[in-house]
Amino acid sequence: MEWQIENKYRRLEDVSQEEMDALVSKVNSCSWRQTYHIQPISGLLNDPNGFSFYNGEYHLFYQWHPLGPFHGLKYWFHTKSKDLVHWENVGIGLRPDSYFDSHGAYSGSSIKHNGQLYLFYTGNSRDEHLVRHPYQCIAIMNEYGEIKKLEHPVIDKVPEGYTEHYRDPKVWKEGERFYAVIGAQRTDETGCSVLYSSPDLLNWNFEGEIKTGLREFGYMWECPDYIEIGEQGLFIFSPQGIEPEGEDRYRNIYQSGYVLGEKLNLDNKELMHGEFVELDRGFDFYAPQTMKDAKGRRLLVGWMGLPDIDYPSDQSGWSHCLTVPRELSIVHNKLVQRPVPELQLLRKTESQAADTVVDETKAFEGFSGTVYELICDFENVDASEFGIEFRAGEMEKTVIKYDTIQRKVILDRSRSGEKVAEDYGTERKCEMDSENIQFHLFVDSSSVEIFVNDGEEVFTSRIFPDISSREIRFFAKGGHAGFKAVKWDY
Repeated sequence: MEWQIENKYRRLEDVSQEEMDALVSKVNSCSWRQTYHIQPISGLLNDPNGFSFYNGEYHLFYQWHPLGPFHGLKYWFHTKSKDLVHWENVGIGLRPDSYFDSHGAYSGSSIKHNGQLYLFYTGNSRDEHLVRHPYQCIAIMNEYGEIKKLEHPVIDKVPEGYTEHYRDPKVWKEGERFYAVIGAQRTDETGCSVLYSSPDLLNWNFEGEIKTGLREFGYMWECPDYIEIGEQGLFIFSPQGIEPEGEDRYRNIYQSGYVLGEKLNLDNKELMHGEFVELDRGFDFYAPQTMKDAKGRRLLVGWMGLPDIDYPSDQSGWSHCLTVPRELSIVHNKLVQRPVPELQLLRKTESQAADTVVDETKAFEGFSGTVYELICDFENVDASEFGIEFRAGEMEKTVIKYDTIQRKVILDRSRSGEKVAEDYGTERKCEMDSENIQFHLFVDSSSVEIFVNDGEEVFTSRIFPDISSREIRFFAKGGHAGFKAVKWDY
């Protein structure tokens, strides 16, 4: 036990260059390394942090444990981009080297103020008995990219009624005041979120718990994010401890979702909202964070992974990546996520196909690969099910399909290659009542993000096929289905 604890909190600064070089070399030899998704140079990536547009560039930090694919001592790693597509690794943004973050610089957000970027994060510390003491901390980045922590936390106590699970501040400005929501656990071990306010980002006042219609909804709410789109309030969070419902809902180990309703009443902390809806219908999506860019767009990036799940890339010394950026909008009182149009910069060779498949599975010239974007529109359908097999070979395939009898979209990774979290099932489903179906796929070496009907639903998943599994096939069962498809190599 002592060895595990020591190894978990081993510091990068205490590791030789030779050991680090060997780990990076091992990571780079992995055939599942991504090509256009943000991923760690070694070790484990998790929550996106500090997502912002500052000084003419997009900045994105993420939780990073550099020394292995497990949740150890967390740093913030900094990456930046001018176009949301081509990301430059800047390096470590925050080191866990102060008394208030000695056991990890945990998740948080950022906001521009007085020409600088303020990073608001949770410092994780533990005493000699390994009892956790969370602090809410500030670091400031100037226009030259230099980051300096404040010497002391700005919130140094957990209010009465809450446990040490108290983290992940998301900050915004309303009028002349700053506000932050923090994920929390009540002492009765139920999850919630609390509200703070500040005149200057340095002095914070505890306003109280946000009142929602979800009094007993899991045991911890992680990564809360309150935003407003038009005249509606949108509260995004990741509740832990939600039991599955039927075949379709809450099938992953932990969930991420949102409630949509009226704007948050900052005076009485009340949020009037509709039902909780999962943000993503796939296998691997958690801890998303949003930001508003200079164009006024509300953008979201998520962690393409989940806590407490083993992944095949672990054996190569690394784990996880981030999703592509998505633009959020509200359509017919529902949150819609669309891939940012900047991703079109990646498009290279184009291939097209159009046909009607009748009780068959067909392949077409130009439709194969391991890294690409694919848009396929199905119409004039009387088949009982139809869809696409991709990253397919003799023994492997990942399948996205529409079942016209159940009126459901189904993602099946039962034959996607190396197994992942099979205890939680190999299919993900959601209802969609539509005559025409569009599947928009972003496929990378070990992942897929599928936007259905222009972002009405999204399925995000890691897959770990053999590098030889490259085929794309279109199929229909129990009738015919017409389709038009276009593919771009990346």
